[in-house]
Amino acid sequence: MIGRLNHVGVATPSIDESVKLYRDVLGATNITEKKAMPDHGVWVCFVDLPNSQIELIEPYGEKSPIHAFLQKNPMGGQHHVCFEVDDIIAARDEMRAKGATVLGTGEPRIGAHGVPVIFIHPKNMGGVLVELMLKPDGHH
Repeated sequence: MIGRLNHVGVATPSIDESVKLYRDVLGATNITEKKAMPDHGVWVCFVDLPNSQIELIEPYGEKSPIHAFLQKNPMGGQHHVCFEVDDIIAARDEMRAKGATVLGTGEPRIGAHGVPVIFIHPKNMGGVLVELMLKPDGHH
């Protein structure tokens, strides 16, 4: 079912500081501008890699879901992995049929790439928060 790894989400208390790390220390050359996603409670920024992306996520607003993660991991850290799927509804239904918990209402929301996404609870994914996103040329 899962396709290619689209990105690894990394939570950070400061995207600006993290960008310095990826640019100045690791040598990343293509980094997007930071943008607000109030509906998700995060600021996001993408570090483009030859085979994938790193999604930097910083809390936006008091109700950000990233606050709890950063309380446990004050320096930030790996937050989720995101895989592409051909059909987001079929993926959600398959996850539920296999007993996995789809977070939120289960209705796909539009993610940072402008396509529908869902999240699967870490307890069903070996301790890893998994995001499934519609492949850019997939089916809603």
